[in-house]
Amino acid sequence: MLQTLQRIGKAIMLPIAALPIAGILLGVGGALLGIAGLENAPSVYAPLISFVNIPVVTAILTVMKNIGDIVFGNLPILFAVGVAVGLAKKDKGTAGLASVFGFIVMNQVISTLLSLGVTQLGVITPDNVGEYGTYVTTNLGIFTLNMSVFGGIITGIVTSILHNKFYNIELPPVIGFFAGSRFVPIITALVMALVGGILAFAWPVVQNGISLIAELVKNAGYIGTLLYGIVERALIPFGLHHVFYTPFWFGSFVEGNVIIDGVNTVVAGANTAYFAQLSSMSDLVGATPDVMSNIVSGTTRFMAGKFPFMMFGLPAAAFAMYKCAHPTKKKLVGSLMISAAVTSLLTGITEPLEFTFLFVAPVLYGVHCLLAGLSFMLMDIFNVFIGMTFSGGLIDFSLFGLLPAGAGVPTKWFMVLAVGAVYAVVYYLLFSFLIKKFNLKTPGRDSEEKETKLFTKKDFQGTNNSTGNDVKDNAPKVLEALGGEENIVSVDACITRLRVEVKHKDIVDKETLTGLGAAGVVEVGNGVQVIFGAKANSYKNEINSIIGDE
Repeated sequence: MLQTLQRIGKAIMLPIAALPIAGILLGVGGALLGIAGLENAPSVYAPLISFVNIPVVTAILTVMKNIGDIVFGNLPILFAVGVAVGLAKKDKGTAGLASVFGFIVMNQVISTLLSLGVTQLGVITPDNVGEYGTYVTTNLGIFTLNMSVFGGIITGIVTSILHNKFYNIELPPVIGFFAGSRFVPIITALVMALVGGILAFAWPVVQNGISLIAELVKNAGYIGTLLYGIVERALIPFGLHHVFYTPFWFGSFVEGNVIIDGVNTVVAGANTAYFAQLSSMSDLVGATPDVMSNIVSGTTRFMAGKFPFMMFGLPAAAFAMYKCAHPTKKKLVGSLMISAAVTSLLTGITEPLEFTFLFVAPVLYGVHCLLAGLSFMLMDIFNVFIGMTFSGGLIDFSLFGLLPAGAGVPTKWFMVLAVGAVYAVVYYLLFSFLIKKFNLKTPGRDSEEKETKLFTKKDFQGTNNSTGNDVKDNAPKVLEALGGEENIVSVDACITRLRVEVKHKDIVDKETLTGLGAAGVVEVGNGVQVIFGAKANSYKNEINSIIGDE
């Protein structure tokens, strides 16, 4: 089960990784247009407003905003294609095309059954939704059930199963034209028609169950937010955090009550609801605390908590590990900690720093998970309205905390700085105390250490291509350390981890992988995750090239 969830989590990461650019375009375009539309704006914004109101600039910003809107408005189809491509073993392009066929067919079947009134909901049409307004939506112009990204994920999983089974099928000569990859869209469309028929009856029941979960999350209040933050961070080592937060960010586990063009609107998914609200920021200018509390509970409650510990807490932990290092090791440790701390501060990419102490001092990671959960709870308590595209770093903080505040939206960005300052002190004191008290072997603690590898900036940087000489040179060695080509089932990667499904994980040479630059090796089911930082994708490409699996 863990292996399957890990593969699904990896596949989900493909469409999620494409969302930051859409969020940035929407954030910048929406914020600046919102500032330009202010009445009685502060004089400090006069030059900016004059610039934004130049017709060409206004047109560019409007295009940026609308690009972001259309991406977030079509997440289900993006997830359908992304999951299908991510889970397909070969000929991924065919899988992507087949998923589009399947998604369209599934939703059209559902739409037809709703209009015929054969489901338990009765006759449902765009002009007659009755009490089931939250149950339905429109996808690609098709009136259908509101399955949010779950519809896309289901389509992607079913498509990948069919693709992996039939992409090389042989048929009798008389129909041989439809053999191989041409057969995949055909069988996918037929199967997804059946799936659509099943979901037309089953999804309303699922929707009721999801509504109960949503109510539980909502009624749990601050404790629910605390638990969400703890679990999300605790799943990072297993690569399952994408599976966990996706239903909250993009699915129906959270229903965000937002205000769009002056109308109270319910949008499924905290992240989706946040960006829907961001596109109509003028509705929040001067909003009361009660209004903001209601909006935060269904949007940034599940995002804002990352900023204090990513921007302040973890960099302070890095400083604590540097201070606790042996004097002869401080220069080497310093290069590691500065790189990882700056990465965490600016971009919110924390894995290089977290994996630095996760394997050598797990107790520190446990403390970190608790503090992360507390951070989520505090941001919820203080009604901080700051979302994110990728992670909780300074870039997202500026785009979604400072810019909207300039437009008059009460984001309460200053609470991130206040809590973050406290977190910096707490992380530094706690990490320093625990490292010294229990003699935890964080990097550089032992002047004679051999097992704990010190990493440099180079270990955590690189490009997402396969042109680096070190990657090209080391890829065959990495493959050998994984047990050789005969031990490989599949090779993929997310942002920082090389994810490999193997036949026999007991023959994987972890020490060699660490010696080749890995920050750690995690076993998940029948697979291993090798943390190579930003070079993970390059290693994936090189290894797949070597074994002829591209």
